[in-house]
Amino acid sequence: MPRTPGPSAADALPVPTMRDVAERAGVGLATVSRVVNEVGSVRPATAERVRTAITELGFQRDEVARALRPGQHSRTVGLLLGDLTNPFYATLAKAAVAAANAARYAVVLSTVDEDPEVERQAIGELVGRRIAGLVIVPDQGDYRFLREATGRRPLPVVFVDRPSTGADGDSVVLDNEGGARMATAHLVTHGHRRVAVLVAPSYWTTGRRLRGYRRALREAGLGVDERLVVTLRHGTPHEAQAATRELLALDDPPTALFCTTGFLAQGALRALGPRHPLAVVGFDDFPLADLLPVPLTVVATDPERMAAAAVELLLARVAGSTGTPARLVLPVRLVERGSGEVPGPHAAAVR
Repeated sequence: MPRTPGPSAADALPVPTMRDVAERAGVGLATVSRVVNEVGSVRPATAERVRTAITELGFQRDEVARALRPGQHSRTVGLLLGDLTNPFYATLAKAAVAAANAARYAVVLSTVDEDPEVERQAIGELVGRRIAGLVIVPDQGDYRFLREATGRRPLPVVFVDRPSTGADGDSVVLDNEGGARMATAHLVTHGHRRVAVLVAPSYWTTGRRLRGYRRALREAGLGVDERLVVTLRHGTPHEAQAATRELLALDDPPTALFCTTGFLAQGALRALGPRHPLAVVGFDDFPLADLLPVPLTVVATDPERMAAAAVELLLARVAGSTGTPARLVLPVRLVERGSGEVPGPHAAAVR
């Protein structure tokens, strides 16, 4: 799911690796390994260069990976996702940890804030710990680098919320297009012909939701007024608030609004006020949405189920399951609370 921008993960200090030590000392990885693990023979001057590089970089040996036999993995899985301030991902992370713990696996959690370079670094470090597998909420980058990062040992990977590009792996996604189609059709059914949509940046998820919006209007025999399709730059509540005000200022404003994320719904509701005249449907629930003066109708998702399914797929691969990558599409449901049922100008015609 899209998320609001947070502090840049690029500001975090990267954890030095053996490869970093090798580059600093001007030696090969095998030489660094011999010095770190105190095995084999290395010329004193070369060993001293390696130790100096280790001190300068602050490198620390991974005792977990060192304790494992060659080819063996730990009972740990890695979980990489974006912004934990997004309730959807916070819930997903908690459920993934619970599912893994139930199978007696620990979870190493890393948040990468949509930064591909930070993500690469995090994946490299996790692979170095001999994790059993990875659950990733991918950004929009190319994941062909995973083949190099995992080396000779194939690493089970499950992508959550969005499929990957350039890498094989199972995936668990939502029926984004179907949910958006359902939300838009619901508004049309309640007498609305001018239905606007707020779209978060072109992530895979919101792109499918926009497709569902367009499809529902076509199926209803309505054209799409592109002035009512607003794609935001960052997808923040503040942007959604401003965009909603601009929509209301049009000569022929919309009578209904579909918001492709919970954050956008929150911003739109701030612009509309407590007793707003527009019908509104959001995608994803958020705390207190059902307690608003006009409770918010939403397309509800199930991040707990998504996390459990991802961990189940991953551990099946760890246990030796083979076959082509699977894509599991989870259903969504419309929760009617009032805001999406505000009658439109054509309500009498649809009764």
